[in-house]
Amino acid sequence: MPIDGPIDRPTEPSYTLAGWREWVSLPDAGVEWIKAKLDTGARSSAIHAFDLEEFERDGAAWVRYSVHPWQATDDDAVQVESPVLDTREVRSSSGHAESRLVVPMTLRLMGRDLTAEMTLSNRDEMGFRMLVGREALRQGLAVDPARSYLGPRPPAVVRRRNRGR
Repeated sequence: MPIDGPIDRPTEPSYTLAGWREWVSLPDAGVEWIKAKLDTGARSSAIHAFDLEEFERDGAAWVRYSVHPWQATDDDAVQVESPVLDTREVRSSSGHAESRLVVPMTLRLMGRDLTAEMTLSNRDEMGFRMLVGREALRQGLAVDPARSYLGPRPPAVVRRRNRGR
């Protein structure tokens, strides 16, 4: 029996596969490399930020803050200024609620530039200084929970310099 009309063929996926942890760049913030946990269980993204100082620029709310890009060290802190999009009540996986500032941020992950509403939080005690949540991941990434570091990573000399961090 002849088929009328076009045949539906499976198309290539429109997403990029990433591991549950990846190296991320934050080009607008001047952070070349930061390890991030890709967390499909979290709606929003978060970054470890400290020394928060809110101020006004041209009648709009802004915040100045610092970021430690390397785990377990205070070296190489980067100071960032961002417009404040919102202040939100965010509930952690342990059920603790906290009010956090939300800023726009561009993430470079797996060769893709993603936009994210990033909450600023003290993540010193957390395993990762950055968490990428579903809202950012839905821009073309799928997470394989059995794999890590599928994307670009810092050169070996940079990783060695920051080993254990």
